[in-house]
Amino acid sequence: MLMKLELCAASIEAIKIAKELNFDRIELCQNLEQGGITPSLGLIDYALAYGVETHVLIRPRVGGFIYNCDEIEIIIRDILVCSELGVHGVVIGALDEFGEIHKGVVTLMLEKAKGMEVTFHRAFDDTVNYKRSIDILIELGVKRLLSSGLGSNVELGMNNLKGMVDYAEGRIEIMTGGGVNLSNISKIAKEVKPDAIHFSGTQKFVLDKNSMFSETILKLNKEKVKKLQKAVI
Repeated sequence: MLMKLELCAASIEAIKIAKELNFDRIELCQNLEQGGITPSLGLIDYALAYGVETHVLIRPRVGGFIYNCDEIEIIIRDILVCSELGVHGVVIGALDEFGEIHKGVVTLMLEKAKGMEVTFHRAFDDTVNYKRSIDILIELGVKRLLSSGLGSNVELGMNNLKGMVDYAEGRIEIMTGGGVNLSNISKIAKEVKPDAIHFSGTQKFVLDKNSMFSETILKLNKEKVKKLQKAVI
């Protein structure tokens, strides 16, 4: 299987560039500055109408991944809405109080996501033993795993990522993400050999600097994205 590229898209501009540059798919989210949360209904519908393969991040809030009952209900509602809209896939994750993958909650998510591809996101990197965590995801039937190798970024997790690809043996797709940049993407492709690489290609940008509501955001840099793409294809 050829290695695929997934663009982490958190804006209309990113959706358009993913289409223009023929990315295999996008992970659609918002609030990338805090790691991403579930995007608006309008943005999801826009991405689908624009004709890109859209996988939606299902994350009701920033922070960790131990959710209470109300948060789980929101997650399930979001998954069902994605299903109704015809979303190609959802990106999910939940942990229990012991820092392990929460089998019961993830099973429920998978049931509601029937018909869509399911990626388990970087909640995985908050677990301790990657082999045990991979076994759980395979047992539950998750298609794909996004990980930085249990490190805060791919550089720190590189050795684990190599081990994860070897351990998975094709039973679950391994997608690297988290700190992918021009200095390491070629190394990831050549040494880790994942099924896919995930990146945003963003830089800090001051939005509406003349407004009293100005904010510093992470904005996609098209030239940076093109260079990242070119480095591995």
